[in-house]
Amino acid sequence: MAAHRVSPSLNRLLFAVKYASFQSGGCAVHCNAQYSTVHSPSEKTFDKILIANRGEIACRVMKTCHKMGIQTVAVHSDVDSSAVHVKMADEAVCVGPAPTSKSYLNMDAIMDAIRATGAQAVSIYMALVTLCDCGRRHAAEGVAFIGPDTHAIMAMGDKIESKLIAKAANVNTIPGYDGVVKTAEEAVKIAQDIGYPVMIKASAGGGGKGMRIAWNAEETREGFRFSSQEAASSFGDDRLLIEKFIDNPRHIEIQVLADKHGNALWLNERECSIQRRNQKVVEEAPSTFLDPVTRRAMGEQAVQLAKAVQYSSAGTVEFLVDSKKNFYFLEMNTRLQVEHPITECITGLDLVEQMIRVAKGYQLQHKQEDIPINGWAIESRVYAEDPYKSFGLPSIGRLSKYQEPLNLSNVRVDSGIQEGSDISIYYDPMISKLVTYGATRAEALARMEDALDNYVIRGVTHNIPLLREIITHPRFISGDISTNFLPEVYPDGFKGHQLDLDTRRELLASAAALYITAQLRSQKVLGDLSPVECSRWELYVQLEDGSHSVEVTKSGNVYTVEVDGGKVEVSGQWNLASPLLPLTINGTHRTLQCLSRDASGRILLQYLGTSFKVRVLSKLAAEFNSYMPEKVPEDTSSILRSPMPGTVVAVSVKPGDPVAEGQEICVIEAMKMQNSLTAVKQAKVKSVHCKPGETVGEGDLLVELE
Repeated sequence: MAAHRVSPSLNRLLFAVKYASFQSGGCAVHCNAQYSTVHSPSEKTFDKILIANRGEIACRVMKTCHKMGIQTVAVHSDVDSSAVHVKMADEAVCVGPAPTSKSYLNMDAIMDAIRATGAQAVSIYMALVTLCDCGRRHAAEGVAFIGPDTHAIMAMGDKIESKLIAKAANVNTIPGYDGVVKTAEEAVKIAQDIGYPVMIKASAGGGGKGMRIAWNAEETREGFRFSSQEAASSFGDDRLLIEKFIDNPRHIEIQVLADKHGNALWLNERECSIQRRNQKVVEEAPSTFLDPVTRRAMGEQAVQLAKAVQYSSAGTVEFLVDSKKNFYFLEMNTRLQVEHPITECITGLDLVEQMIRVAKGYQLQHKQEDIPINGWAIESRVYAEDPYKSFGLPSIGRLSKYQEPLNLSNVRVDSGIQEGSDISIYYDPMISKLVTYGATRAEALARMEDALDNYVIRGVTHNIPLLREIITHPRFISGDISTNFLPEVYPDGFKGHQLDLDTRRELLASAAALYITAQLRSQKVLGDLSPVECSRWELYVQLEDGSHSVEVTKSGNVYTVEVDGGKVEVSGQWNLASPLLPLTINGTHRTLQCLSRDASGRILLQYLGTSFKVRVLSKLAAEFNSYMPEKVPEDTSSILRSPMPGTVVAVSVKPGDPVAEGQEICVIEAMKMQNSLTAVKQAKVKSVHCKPGETVGEGDLLVELE
């Protein structure tokens, strides 16, 4: 029997305080009171629901359950025993060890938890095969499933069958091969018949896993290998299909909602084109690209598909849209999508509440003409990832400092972590979904910029630098985007914010002002109550591009800094105990973050989302420092280090083997995504320091070359 405990009511009270801000900021589930569905106490649903998930989505479901007066049961692995979703629930049951296959996907343990707690319904997010097995077993025991029935899950979860059903329902589909591809050579033949480029994808896939684009026969063979391995690892199903890859498309999806009485609605679209490795990064609703005619046509086809499989719950029909607004069915996700909050913001509907009502058998409360587009909402997926490595390779660690920007209006943060939480190799590295809302797109974007600047995350590497660069890029602001946005805008990889003359001056001036503030504060703390009053300083501020001479004068709370031929005025409250530095720089409000600083003048500042290493020195110290030898960087051309924490899946070389530039040396799996590591030059293998099955950390030495 799984370990079962009842959470103290105090835990729920504390977390209720945090999640109350979910509604108080304006970008709440019920953004538009006119269309909000307020649960009626007389409308009986369930007394207790078990949420078979973890992280932010489990917390999101619990929030609505608590609003509706429904008790919640959390399930968790042993390493998640102190997780936020466990503390937020009324009861919690441990269902196994850390690996998902032995805990969150352990159907026997979850069924035991349902019986032990007396849950009447279950909300679940699982791999396709497990999900369908789950639905059958729940039905057999009289437990309601909050989601569509098994038939719809199977039909839409299988990409091959779903495409055939879509065709029959007169939904536009992408040209391709409708059968299962069995071998790499068969894949090459099919790809050549369709015409390159092609998309190789897992039949049971989702979330960007098991997907590869191939432009030639060699890439097709490699894509077949990696896609089948990822599909087997992530979904327990290695079947693949191949279809024509639509070059430079937009990825736009339609939210649908259907009941068990034949009623179905489309709740407008979400623009999801900003992606890396086929996984969404930034989403918005509505799309800047769609006109009312195209929006209606896509919505009506999405409803046609839902009705064709007798769909009953919230679901998402995803389309690829070309430059001429032709749209093609991609897949249907039979669950609540990560990006659902932006739909809630512009429609005022609580989708979780609607799913619970539908599961109980109620009809939809709204008609199609009741569904609005009120305002604009944007979601940034905040991940524990290093954006400087392939736009985001996973990072692990403990959140030593964590502060969400909920003090700002029109900001919503869906998270399942708190200060002290661990980001581990076992689960998805998502930290939160950061959502901002405005009457216009410009308002929503400005609020997102503020929210990213005010979001404090310490202990893990995160992708806020990339998110901020995306939402402030001229192409994104103008709506000129596609799924190729990241590789087109950053062809050599993401390098962080690139300083121009004005922003360099701002950064240097801010660092100098912070340094002087800290020096004056130290002088006071050390007991020098009557220091010689100084209002002018000559400093040197070092950046990666060299050393900059700086002259600073101070009047009251305002620093005037002369640097690089310009003058910058910096003022602020200068609370050195706070991680945030809200400053006014030449009349413009900016929020910087001091990530670290020491007595030698080394400061790590987060400015415009990017972390910059700065060193501030007095004139004398700068002269002394010029005599210090520089550290010689490591020659990385003859060694291969792991770029991320993960598991070694394959090692393709042994000592003495010759390798060519670009040849695969080993494969690392992280968060169920496989990454091929290659040689950067032609050489001979000197030694191998890893083997399949081993767990490696970021920076671990894997292979040495002669």
